[in-house]
Amino acid sequence: MKTCLLVDDSDVIRKVARAILESIGYNVTEAENAKDALALCKSDPPDSILLDWQMPGTSTMDFLVTLRKRAQAKRPYVVYCTTDNDFADISRALAAGADDTLIKPFDRAMMLEKFAPSTLAA
Repeated sequence: MKTCLLVDDSDVIRKVARAILESIGYNVTEAENAKDALALCKSDPPDSILLDWQMPGTSTMDFLVTLRKRAQAKRPYVVYCTTDNDFADISRALAAGADDTLIKPFDRAMMLEKFAPSTLAA
């Protein structure tokens, strides 16, 4: 079963994303901040990560850089999730190690486009 780590300080976003991902067969874990997410990724990296663009504490960009610098056998597929369609911010996230982006508010179809099994097969 594919695994996904939801990293968002919003309970509502995590609840909605969890429901969608579980409905398509993901085993989902959650973190409210980047620090907790890094700890979870260190012990057992997930197949994919839905990463909020702005959280308290460790920044999203610092999370991405730290995650990608780690020498791990499994490289999680990271979807950078943002409310802002700012090209500069999205470019920075992709340069720091995000694989794709998702604009909030998202719906089931948008999530399926990013997290369908065929998307993660590569």
